[in-house]
Amino acid sequence: MDQELSSQVQRMFARLNNQSAAGALPPPGTLASLLSEHVVGNAATTIVPAPPAEYALFATAAVEVWLRSIHSFLISISLTKASPIWSSVAGYYSSHYSVRAFAHLFGLFHLHKRRRVVRLERDANRFVFRIEKKNAGDREHKLYWKYVKEHPQLAKDPFFYASQDDQPRSDGSHRNKANYSDHVDRFPVFLPLEAEYLEERVERISTIEFSDVPVPDAEDFPDIDNVQVIAYHRIVKFRQLVDEALGTGNRFWRVQRNPSWCPGALTFSVVDPVFAALYAQR
Repeated sequence: MDQELSSQVQRMFARLNNQSAAGALPPPGTLASLLSEHVVGNAATTIVPAPPAEYALFATAAVEVWLRSIHSFLISISLTKASPIWSSVAGYYSSHYSVRAFAHLFGLFHLHKRRRVVRLERDANRFVFRIEKKNAGDREHKLYWKYVKEHPQLAKDPFFYASQDDQPRSDGSHRNKANYSDHVDRFPVFLPLEAEYLEERVERISTIEFSDVPVPDAEDFPDIDNVQVIAYHRIVKFRQLVDEALGTGNRFWRVQRNPSWCPGALTFSVVDPVFAALYAQR
């Protein structure tokens, strides 16, 4: 991680070190409401100062949506046998929430209702919000995935790429098949969740070895293994990046990085040789 990004993350999380981690997440919609107040009429671009209390919300937004990613991953795991359709959809959203977490951490937020894109930018020794009208093609999923893929921190990381739903081998196409295709016809006998199975599945996903990035393929639907494996690695990647920037000194992150509601089998570990090979030369 370069020094500029590391410094940005440290400043975003700094205020969170001075309060109880348990109650540090603000109410739903806090960041969107605050940024909406800075939108000026029909102005194409607006730049306003970003005080520490406001840009700290990018940190809490990133962590909250990362927690959403973990929860979605666990839902996907839980439904592996009971509902391949919903398992694949939940797995996709686990990946999408991880991508959003990176985007917020890097300083990007999509104001859906106001049709604006907000960027947290450095101006000398302070931060500002650059608020711009979104382009016609700036749909949320494509916007976040493209931004994260093009960010210098992840540009060479094979686990991150633009959202493409016009080719079968892609997260988006696999999700679209589950959501929009007719005659999917995947209805096994419904089996209630077993805690033992969940733990076994999490352990299996975290130890699968592969020689290439496991991109989900709509032609192999339901390609649940690949959906879950790539979602899991994206979750781990976010956690490692924040760890690299903050270490163990930030009380908010120290609590949030190990959610109390996670099963014991979810250790955020991966197979070291495979992980090292995939992230080499980044």
